[in-house]
Amino acid sequence: MVIDTHAHLEMEAFDGDREAVLERAAAAGLTAIITVGTTLPDCEKAVALARQYPPVYAAVGIHPHEVKGIDASTYDMLRFFSREKKVVAIGEIGLDFFYDLSPRDVQLRRFTEQLDLAEELNLPVIIHDRDAHAETLGLLRPRKGRLRGALHCFSGDAAMARECIALGFHLSVAGPVTYRKADQLRDVAREIPPERLLIETDAPYLSPQPYRGTRNEPAYVVETAKRLAEIRGMQAGELGRLTATNARRLFGIGEAQPA
Repeated sequence: MVIDTHAHLEMEAFDGDREAVLERAAAAGLTAIITVGTTLPDCEKAVALARQYPPVYAAVGIHPHEVKGIDASTYDMLRFFSREKKVVAIGEIGLDFFYDLSPRDVQLRRFTEQLDLAEELNLPVIIHDRDAHAETLGLLRPRKGRLRGALHCFSGDAAMARECIALGFHLSVAGPVTYRKADQLRDVAREIPPERLLIETDAPYLSPQPYRGTRNEPAYVVETAKRLAEIRGMQAGELGRLTATNARRLFGIGEAQPA
């Protein structure tokens, strides 16, 4: 029982073998995968995949790299996609001050607008934060108690982790926790409260060891689960069940209701 809370099955990287990828995920014990849109066309594909495959759910949002292209119709389309029963979050949204593929002022404005949209629709958010920790927290603090969600592929330090938890967010751990030099991430991952812990692949990106350097896929989340269980002094199966329960509760998957 494992849930990959963040993958990109809609991307071209999976066009050649998507069915086989889903079969391998099922064989590895995954019960659900959230495929996360980053552009309007990819959001449409994510929603279509969620309709087609029972274990697949969708999130819809505009990635910070792409927000420079948002226009007046974009939010109407995201609202339209969000009417689908299997759309469980607004994401991937946030800030990326590492690549700066959209101007920073535009990123800040569009992130704010998409947070507003999530509040309007009463959906959790899936947040991308790269080299923008202070700015991300600055936008989340005023929304304490009004917004829930996950910081995906969490990369902050222990102090940021504590504040995110205090603000009501979950923290999602991805393949980098298995990397040799990721000691700070392992230290943070060890201390995340059990009820706020999620795991993900970010497939096709960030493959865990021993698959680093190849295309990532949801089945590989079990490697992250094994390493994270080691770090936390748990059995891998226990870690998988814990994070799956958290994912169901946060995203309203299955019988659980959103937190």
